[in-house]
Amino acid sequence: MTEPTFTTRVSRWYMQHARDLPWRRPEVGAWAILVSEVMLQQTPVARVLPAWTDWMARWPAPADLAAEPPAEAIRMWGRLGYPRRAVRLREAAVAIVERHDGQVPNRLEQLLALPGVGTYTARAVAAFAYGQRHPVVDTNVRRVISRAVAGEPDAGPATRPADLVAAEELLPVEPAAAALASAAFMELGAVICTARSPRCGSCPVASICAWRASGEPAPTGPTRRPQRYAGTDRQVRGLLLGVLREETAPVPRQRLDQVWADEAQRFRALAGLVNDGLVEQVNETFFRLTGDGPPVLVH
Repeated sequence: MTEPTFTTRVSRWYMQHARDLPWRRPEVGAWAILVSEVMLQQTPVARVLPAWTDWMARWPAPADLAAEPPAEAIRMWGRLGYPRRAVRLREAAVAIVERHDGQVPNRLEQLLALPGVGTYTARAVAAFAYGQRHPVVDTNVRRVISRAVAGEPDAGPATRPADLVAAEELLPVEPAAAALASAAFMELGAVICTARSPRCGSCPVASICAWRASGEPAPTGPTRRPQRYAGTDRQVRGLLLGVLREETAPVPRQRLDQVWADEAQRFRALAGLVNDGLVEQVNETFFRLTGDGPPVLVH
């Protein structure tokens, strides 16, 4: 009897052990999957779950979100982090309504043309929502292929064209099986073949893993350190947005001044929020979330 291939082993494992996440359920449509993929960028599943549930309850279709001002998307985004994703997701919803009659497109080139939708997200939606054969490569997938197939401890800091080629070579020809395999590779990297503490004893491909066969060599390059948050402009931006999210009326600068003592850093963070389209200046002294009220000329 022929031994199961690498992809077959991982896919079988996934069908038995995959986490029961709401955006993976059969009844979920492309819009829900698009929202989940945007939210999951640089954000753990545990934090995304309640936010995704609330978002989909309020805006179950792109047209529902497109009808709202940007301020509501920013407000609903809460503390997920990287709030520009909320603005871009709303812009994508507007484009879906205007260009595709409110339905998330199923062609890769159309998905890539949506605001804020990059190579990974477009391929993920095409594969997971529409069952198409596209390599879907994130950090987890790159790590799995690097270790199990190439025998390397990690895959480097950024996705390269070679990573897409390597992933596509592992995909079955049949589109639905390929989409399943893409999800399986991702899940394996997320819960088993993790960066710091891989659970090799539970891995479906441990017996054919090239990294284990070579003695599990440690990375030779510089270790990527977790990004510091405390004291950074990101923290200050979050504090400023926190105040503005709680109010629908413009907020005076004096109130915003109270969130952070360093005047230069506070000014820089606020200016960054304005430049990013998350906050707008109503006049010399008042600010609000973008679109939170009628247009006002700054004077």
